[in-house]
Amino acid sequence: MTTQLEDEAAQSTTALGPLIGLTREDIIGAVAVLLRETASDPQRLMRHSQEMGMDMIKIMTGKSELAPHPKDKRFMDPAWRYNPFMRAGAQYYLAVQKGMANWLEELDLDALEKDRARFISNIIIDSLAPTNTLMGNPTAQKRLIDSGGLSLIKGLKNAYTDLTENKGMVSQVDKRPFKLGENVATSKGSVVLRTEIMELIHYAPTTDEVYETPQLTIPPQINKMYINDLTPDKSIVKMQVDNGVQTFVISWRNPSKEQGHWDMADYVAACRQAMEAVADITGSKKVNVSAGCSGGQTAATLASKLASDGSDLLGTLTLMVCVLHPKQNDIEAGSLISENGLALARKRAAKKGVIEGDSLARGFAWLRPNDLIWNYVINNYLLGEDPPAFDVLFWNADATNLSASLMGDFLTLFETLAFTKKGEVEMADHMVDLSKVTSDLFILGGVTDHITPWKATYRSTQLFGSKDITYVLSQSGHMQAILNPPGNPKAKYFVQKKKGKLPETADEWLQGTEEVAGSWWPFWIDWIHARSGKKVAAPSKLGNAKHKPLDPAPGLYVVEEV
Repeated sequence: MTTQLEDEAAQSTTALGPLIGLTREDIIGAVAVLLRETASDPQRLMRHSQEMGMDMIKIMTGKSELAPHPKDKRFMDPAWRYNPFMRAGAQYYLAVQKGMANWLEELDLDALEKDRARFISNIIIDSLAPTNTLMGNPTAQKRLIDSGGLSLIKGLKNAYTDLTENKGMVSQVDKRPFKLGENVATSKGSVVLRTEIMELIHYAPTTDEVYETPQLTIPPQINKMYINDLTPDKSIVKMQVDNGVQTFVISWRNPSKEQGHWDMADYVAACRQAMEAVADITGSKKVNVSAGCSGGQTAATLASKLASDGSDLLGTLTLMVCVLHPKQNDIEAGSLISENGLALARKRAAKKGVIEGDSLARGFAWLRPNDLIWNYVINNYLLGEDPPAFDVLFWNADATNLSASLMGDFLTLFETLAFTKKGEVEMADHMVDLSKVTSDLFILGGVTDHITPWKATYRSTQLFGSKDITYVLSQSGHMQAILNPPGNPKAKYFVQKKKGKLPETADEWLQGTEEVAGSWWPFWIDWIHARSGKKVAAPSKLGNAKHKPLDPAPGLYVVEEV
């Protein structure tokens, strides 16, 4: 059960995207569509009710052939097959599920409304699963008997702890084993620049020689930077320094209500200041930049701004699991987003100053309740188990606030498709135009990524003016696609067989790829090495006279309380 929870939740880490503009009105509107259609055609409703009634009769007489999907993990216990009462309970649930699906197919709705209705109905149906209750979960009942009632006591204790200490949300991770600087974020380094909005961390080299062109990482704005240095065996930072890359990472400050005015222009200016500091410390004329998720959107805006200003400071650009050309049907919940909802989200955010990190996480979890809610209700409350102590989930639970102004700018990028235009949308004090960006590009997607689907990330290959673009498809989902270190026997990735211009569509690209066993990290490191100049002696000290070492990595902002 623990491994299953780790795998499923790790694929569903919180991420910035158009879903930050989803409001309760959008969800209520989708429910209203269902109710409206229910009342619009009584004969259709009667027909489907009769069909469901026939299924119920078959269940009561033991003639029903309804059975859970073989891969539905909720019904794996043998009791669902061999106990007649449990089997009937599962079949009642499956009959409702089947009836709802058949009814939805007949509704007179356009494609977008039907997607909304289907998404909301699935959330409702999932909540009704018998496995979500003690009476309907044979595994929990057996655990209750085997433990002499202790599992129920532990489950109630877990529920009380969540109610009083986790704002009523079921816990996804046991945070107790993890300590920043001790077993998480342990790479040696120092803060060499601190401003109101960010810290710049310079990591200590571990090789005698380093490549002259340094690497700066721009992390997402709603998660802490230490995803890049999670544990020694899952550390991109360690991978870089062990391979002679001069490594710098930005650490964003967690904004409070007073910093709600921080917008994209402020974050881009901070990134540029960090790049200039990195260049000053290393003596390099160029700085390679890598970024993931919303950090990638920030990096793309930065690249456009630098090109607009005629700056040649940017070396290569790496974008990981990042969508620059979104479409509403890219993600399951995308159909719920409306123009009115986006406007309401902006107003509410502006009034609050910030969107709290735990509010974002809570909303995101309820959009994937089977993976992020009910799995944990069963594990923590019904079985009386502790949630898993998993490093990725620990990091994901350590979310930060999002300033209202930055949220508004992200929504503007989504609504206007700013990155697809050439000089038509203003952002960060310039007209966005990625066709002016000519840096070599490395773009990463994840096969099972449902947050930033890989085919959506592939569209970025067509937006830049770069002549040298490499696209790599990792075999996993969102953050797991990035955290794919060497040594994983299941790891693999896909790259284009022949060098040259990438095809226009993801499907065309996929036809010309080859599968490579192992992690994509060494492939990327080789790509970086080829674009990082010659080797020079590693610096004996961190920072320089102008940018003196302050606090040790991972810095103060990652532990600062708001």
